[in-house]
Amino acid sequence: MLDVRGSINNLKWNTEHHFLHIKAQHEFIRIWAIQFELGYTDFRTIQMALQLDGKIDLLKRFAKAYDAVYRYEYSFAKGGLEGFNQEFGDKLADYDQAHQTLLQIIDEISQFQPAPDEDSRLV
Repeated sequence: MLDVRGSINNLKWNTEHHFLHIKAQHEFIRIWAIQFELGYTDFRTIQMALQLDGKIDLLKRFAKAYDAVYRYEYSFAKGGLEGFNQEFGDKLADYDQAHQTLLQIIDEISQFQPAPDEDSRLV
């Protein structure tokens, strides 16, 4: 499988921190939107690596899990905290489950990556 450790680490960080940001009811900030957009690029990079490696079942589960989290994050990116709360304010437990599922699948994908070494932080 292609070495996509950087994308895996970024998407994992974004997924967890974006959930915690919204859960804590913090207002929308510009950097959040940038991370959201870059997270989509990381998703596509990981998706491509899974396709090239023929891990189609894992790819399908990953895409489905990402899409579930994306719906919540998009709502926040589109409407800020107020918009998110109007659409999903009573669904935080569902969002939590979706983000936990995505994190588990990201960990599963990580198993196919090279072992961390001194230069891992650079890729």
